Amino acid sequence: MFHHRADDAVQKRIFLKWYLLSFLSGNVNAGAFMATGRFVTHVTGFHTLAGIDAANGAWDHVLGMLSVPIFFLAGAIISAYLVDHRFHRGLQPHYDRAMALATVCILSASLGGYFDFFGDFGARFNLQKDYLFLALLCLASGLQNATLTTASGSTVRTTHLTGITTDLGIGLVKVWSMKPGTPRTREVRANWLRIGTVVAFTLGSMAGATLFVHAQYLGFLLPASIAAYSTLQARREKEVHRSPM
Repeated sequence: MFHHRADDAVQKRIFLKWYLLSFLSGNVNAGAFMATGRFVTHVTGFHTLAGIDAANGAWDHVLGMLSVPIFFLAGAIISAYLVDHRFHRGLQPHYDRAMALATVCILSASLGGYFDFFGDFGARFNLQKDYLFLALLCLASGLQNATLTTASGSTVRTTHLTGITTDLGIGLVKVWSMKPGTPRTREVRANWLRIGTVVAFTLGSMAGATLFVHAQYLGFLLPASIAAYSTLQARREKEVHRSPM
């Protein structure tokens, strides 16, 4: 799941596991929006909201909206230290630890909401009540996105679709322009991966929206379970790669 690159001839089941993480992100993003009216995987959105709040003179919200994405950045930095840094030094990447932290963050957001540590689910956004909730989900999203970005050789980003859609547009023209051969085959494979990522995110958003209507904060137990499954997969892969051949 993590010890593969998108340009390798990986099995379809590996792609399906990557799609599962995109499905997770769709779940989380839908749940965050339904809970607070804020998306957590769109850094662009936070900065846009900060601009709107500034125009309305809500300077406390401006600072809040500008600081929440720092947690996404923090998640990416932690993942880079646990995974990318070790990968480039020839050491065993700690994919499992990065995903375990993401699991804890999502689970904390779910249980914290259920036990009334945050605002009422679906109520108007309240910076004081909802800040930690958004921070936890942003941290989890940064961890996951950076981890799979490294694992896929910067081909897959599961938490947002703008870059993937751009890459898909470029990739489609590349396939049309290339002559038959290994490079073209790799680009075709990458395009199918990008298409699957978009579809999986969309399905995750749809499934999440349906679930959160009924389960509210406990709906985050689904993406937390997927993150926990990914942690176990990463742990098994680490043990396999650590074992002598």
